[in-house]
Amino acid sequence: MLENDRQDPFEDRLGAALRDAGDGFEADRAALVTAGRVRGRRALLRRRTAVVGGVAGVALAGVGGALVLPGDDPAGPDRSRTASAASAGTATAAAAAFSGDDLLRELKGLLPGGTYGEESARGSDHQLGPATRLVYDDGDGAAAVGMGFARVEPGSARVRELMACPDHNMTPYDDCSSDRLPDGSLLKLYQGYEYPDLRVDTKLWTADLVTAEGQHVSVSEWNAPAEKGAPVSRDEPPLSTERLRTLVTAGVWREVVDSIPKSPKPSRSTAPRTERPEVSGKSVGDTLAALLPGKLDVVARGGQEFEYAYVVVDDGRGRSLVQINVQYGMADVAGQLYADGETLPDGTRVATRQGPGEKAGSGVVMWTVDTLRPGPAGFRVVISAFNTGDQNKDATRDAPALTMEQLRGIALSEQWDALR
Repeated sequence: MLENDRQDPFEDRLGAALRDAGDGFEADRAALVTAGRVRGRRALLRRRTAVVGGVAGVALAGVGGALVLPGDDPAGPDRSRTASAASAGTATAAAAAFSGDDLLRELKGLLPGGTYGEESARGSDHQLGPATRLVYDDGDGAAAVGMGFARVEPGSARVRELMACPDHNMTPYDDCSSDRLPDGSLLKLYQGYEYPDLRVDTKLWTADLVTAEGQHVSVSEWNAPAEKGAPVSRDEPPLSTERLRTLVTAGVWREVVDSIPKSPKPSRSTAPRTERPEVSGKSVGDTLAALLPGKLDVVARGGQEFEYAYVVVDDGRGRSLVQINVQYGMADVAGQLYADGETLPDGTRVATRQGPGEKAGSGVVMWTVDTLRPGPAGFRVVISAFNTGDQNKDATRDAPALTMEQLRGIALSEQWDALR
């Protein structure tokens, strides 16, 4: 079972998703580390994931896929589950709990014939929430498969994030679709890669279902027996998108979500409070676009719901990616990030970096200006420019379209004060 196993990359993503959280995208490594520290103090609002990338973050939890074969019972085989009664004084019993063995049995019953190995699972009453994973082999090679389950608020920003296909400028992938089903549920099917920089050809295919009632079911599969650190064992994951669709929409998984104990809502006096609201990604993008030099043609733009935005510009000599993060709560990392920088007369800290890009593109350089306004809020603006329009592709020009002085001017502009 998973109660005592270590938190590997799979579990990291699962735990974060079950807490309805995610992490912001940040190509600058120092920015990524410090942003993570901020989110350790605040409620996390994402995922780049993965992200996966950031990632896109994209897969909520484990791996899995299934096809209901003719004659199969969609509800799966009989299962012995422990019923959990409601608290004393109430007449309604809670939904019957699913054990980890129940989840494994249901998953196997929905998968096409094959062999299994490295099985593990958590039941619906586990403090980290239910999850299941196994290694599945249909005869063409072993593949990791798993599932995760959670509740989300219907119509919330979290749902919009889960159902949105990644931005190609942030996460390379082969295919993605997001649709509304006849019953009002939302379904996203994604075919991408475990490593956004494509340094290893490990493919990641996922399916996410969010029902009108807020039940979230996630399935993921790889073309390797583990999501990371295992050689590719087959050309593609074992389950087609149609089989993923069949698996993720099986009715039994909604019962699993319903059986997750509901946490009581914190009272107003005990509810956690953030020092400052998150900065809207749209506001960040609009401000960045307004501050660009006039001779640049903006050919693409995008970002995330909070803190991060980017533009792709062209000055006639090739495309250049410009990205920016605007964050609160960074005062406690000033000594770490700006130790070798300068301090302006008003107390603003400034650090600059010029070096290679951090993704797959060959010959890519990254120029960064990182600023921190004085005061307890720790208001940070960090901007980077690249000599390519896509960090995952090779350089298309010798240098970024913006000079270090232009980046500095944008980062220190008083227009950011409107977001403080």
